[in-house]
Amino acid sequence: MSTPFYVSPQQAMADRAEYARKGIARGRSLVMLQYADGIAFVAENPSRALHKVSEIYDRIAFAATGKYNEYESLRIGGTRYADLRGYTYDREDVTARGLANIYAQTLGNIFSSAAEKPYEVELLVAEVGETPAEDEIYRLPHDGSIIDEHGSVAVGGNSDQIGSYLGQRHRGEMSLGEAVRLAVEALSRDSNGSERELTADQLEVAVLDRKRPQQRKFKRVLGRELAALLQRPEEQAGTEAGAGESGGAETSGDPEGSGDSGDSAAGD
Repeated sequence: MSTPFYVSPQQAMADRAEYARKGIARGRSLVMLQYADGIAFVAENPSRALHKVSEIYDRIAFAATGKYNEYESLRIGGTRYADLRGYTYDREDVTARGLANIYAQTLGNIFSSAAEKPYEVELLVAEVGETPAEDEIYRLPHDGSIIDEHGSVAVGGNSDQIGSYLGQRHRGEMSLGEAVRLAVEALSRDSNGSERELTADQLEVAVLDRKRPQQRKFKRVLGRELAALLQRPEEQAGTEAGAGESGGAETSGDPEGSGDSGDSAAGD
């Protein structure tokens, strides 16, 4: 009779953690930043059908990176939990903290179970408050632990490098445009430090806007609105100035043309 192969519990958990981390690192990075009027989510995601950022409830959003089918099932479960709790009790009883606790239990149970592989996902759950001090941001790694975040946070891909870049440059009083441009700058840096260009078509951008008059504060930023946010103020000024000069030349050209015509007629 052969002796069964033995692996210590510590080694087994370390192997499971390494497996999950490698899967998450293969996913494209995602960034969340607080700005003056809310919380912005910026992800590298060329797909328009498979979202990395979604609304959960009135003031709560969910973002994730890693294996899509796994974090999508978690998103759906979180939405059902929020809807049921809001309907059974009160809408104010649905909070990011309660949702994060539910996700932590689910991820923790899966990670510690020997019967199935750990989820290759990292989650962000955020709730926008009436003021920046009341904003809540929670990061949930693959093992179900909960990390309370502030300011900015990056997950997936080379998140350590991106998070360090954001930490040095992020300011809480930034406008939405400044926050989005900073996030894109961070996402465009490869692990070796070189930069690449990310266009609006390669990005998924959404916000929890505390100034929005609707009860639901989540909004996706698309099309021309996103393109305008990606433009720097000097580029916008140059575009407006160019348009103004073009318009001025057309206006001033008509009188000059009329004058030339008149001179020619008088000469005749």
